[in-house]
Amino acid sequence: MQVRVLCYGAESLHEQPCDDLVEALEWIGTSEMTWIEVRGLDDVDSLRRMTDRLGLHGLILEDIVHLHQRPKADPYDDHLFIATQALQQGETVETQQISMIVGNGYLISFRNALDEHIEPVLNRLRAGQEHIRRNGADYLAYALLDTVIDSFFPVLESYGETLEDLESEVLGLNEEDGMQRIHALKRELLMLRRAVWPQRELVNSLLHPETPFITRNTRVYLRDCYDHALQLIDMIEVYRELSGGLLETHLAATSARANEVMKVLTVIATIFLPLSWIAGIYGMNFDPDVSPLNMPELRWFFGYPFAWLLMLGTAAALLIFFHRKGWIGRKSFSRREDAHGQNE
Repeated sequence: MQVRVLCYGAESLHEQPCDDLVEALEWIGTSEMTWIEVRGLDDVDSLRRMTDRLGLHGLILEDIVHLHQRPKADPYDDHLFIATQALQQGETVETQQISMIVGNGYLISFRNALDEHIEPVLNRLRAGQEHIRRNGADYLAYALLDTVIDSFFPVLESYGETLEDLESEVLGLNEEDGMQRIHALKRELLMLRRAVWPQRELVNSLLHPETPFITRNTRVYLRDCYDHALQLIDMIEVYRELSGGLLETHLAATSARANEVMKVLTVIATIFLPLSWIAGIYGMNFDPDVSPLNMPELRWFFGYPFAWLLMLGTAAALLIFFHRKGWIGRKSFSRREDAHGQNE
């Protein structure tokens, strides 16, 4: 467990690491605002001593330690507990929990990993930005929530680019590869939807006037945070519809390719069917010596060439018939192109 304490006011900032979480609690009240930033949740003993020292409800310890809590805000008599889910993007997109205890003049944040969502707020404090320095714990909680929610936008933009690439490639993808990529995208968008919807409910609960430790001034900024959550939900819903449309397009293209193959096989089978019938007739074991009606062609001088010409002529006649009907050849392609142009 790594603990860092930041004590700041409008004109000053003091930052230092601490070896023990309980020791860090001694800094509360020594300045206008104290932020205790905890990374790593393996030392449950220290966390339990912290809750006892601050008189926190026992459920808070359970919510901090058990990750993947649904984003929520639980008000208590002398503190407010907030749990949110941030995104961690690597080979796959995962969610990581950030928990906060908001009290009078202090905020304690907990995370198991994930640096990128805390660092922007730390940099704003270190840079001496007047607004965050002059406001209390509720504004710091807003700043952390806003950073977490805004971190969804780059991830969704990358999904938008992936959808554009898939849209241009979907007609050329083979069946297995296309299905895997689109289904993986749909699963990840569903995971993002499950992460963003509770964020909206969390921010909305903080906007209620009866929520303690949230000042009227901070609620103005939380409304902007709420708008960002709504925007994220709209983007996710649009991308889910697009991915569903891509799946339907991919299935339609796969079905069309299968139909083309079946058409070719059907044409081949249709051509060879009469040829097999002709060959079957001449393969029958009738003896022309018994009767002049028993296949007299067997005694013709040109009987064998006649059989070949009959079969080739039948095949040619069928090909010409199919071509005129537009089932094969240029008419078939032109009809498909015209239909494609009308659809566009």
